[in-house]
Amino acid sequence: MAAKTTDFPAKQKQLNDDIASGNFKPCYLIYGEEAYLRLQNRDKLLKALGCDETSMNFNRYEGDGNIPGQIIDMAQTMPFLADKRVILVQDSGFFKNGCPELAEYLKEPSDTTLFIFVEKEVDKRKDIYKAVSKLGFEIDCDVQSDETLMRWIKSKFAQDGKTISPRAQAVFIDRVGTDMSNIATEIEKLVCYCIDRNEITEADIESVCANYLTSRIFAMTDAISAQDQKRAMELYYDLLALKEPPAKILSLITRQFNLMLQVKEMTDNRRDKGQIASSLKLAPFLVGKYQNWARSYSYKQLKDALELCASNDEAVKSGKLDYIISVEMVIIGSTSKRSAG
Repeated sequence: MAAKTTDFPAKQKQLNDDIASGNFKPCYLIYGEEAYLRLQNRDKLLKALGCDETSMNFNRYEGDGNIPGQIIDMAQTMPFLADKRVILVQDSGFFKNGCPELAEYLKEPSDTTLFIFVEKEVDKRKDIYKAVSKLGFEIDCDVQSDETLMRWIKSKFAQDGKTISPRAQAVFIDRVGTDMSNIATEIEKLVCYCIDRNEITEADIESVCANYLTSRIFAMTDAISAQDQKRAMELYYDLLALKEPPAKILSLITRQFNLMLQVKEMTDNRRDKGQIASSLKLAPFLVGKYQNWARSYSYKQLKDALELCASNDEAVKSGKLDYIISVEMVIIGSTSKRSAG
């Protein structure tokens, strides 16, 4: 799954520099699909600012039921025996739905209050987003690319004195998915399982790691390519029941179609499985699976499917469509009787 942003490393370095130097901006906005990165950066900031639940100058507002006026009143309250009051606003929906009161306040905020906003979704057209971007610092903690995840996985294992081959890393990602919180949990399990050995093998991954997400996405792709709409929808509702975000499911479906198109093109250009695996950073044993799926589609059908995924994603972000319905539409559109293309 390709990352949507290209400036995350630079933004992360800038945030780390602020923390290391102690030169903080008046406000920070941490947002994006990757919860692990959102919460990690939130906690790093709070620790650097000396904030915990017992701090007299720290206030937390969480959820979508908060009243902007109350937050503003607290922001205008002087800190007690300290230079700064820190206010954390998390999962408020202010940056998705808008919050004119806070947007207006942030044009001339108190210089004794520092804001940390943590949100999954933002609408960059909203005044509050523009106000925070102008006043402080924002970082998009989006889903990371497979290449970035593989480097991160390698470093996480190295911290515990373990090594893992590139092939085993690819198998690991394909098995546990790209959610970094889940990856971190599975790494801990593998480190404990291999306590007496230095190398993490593919056999270890098969024995230890849960395959709940990838297996269902692969099964859904099987059903979609076989035009089995009923089975594909059942698997989709299973994922929703497991609390998987529809946005992530749509991204994974998009990734599958994108890989099918690339594999089809390379196969038709007489590239062998090893070359395809290397080019697309896929485990070699997965290339055959994508080749089989791709045979069910013409180039036009794959491009139409990708266009449907992209247009539905855009429709959701512009508020024209609900994410759950958008994925249903992709599944229905991709499993309807296909014409030759």
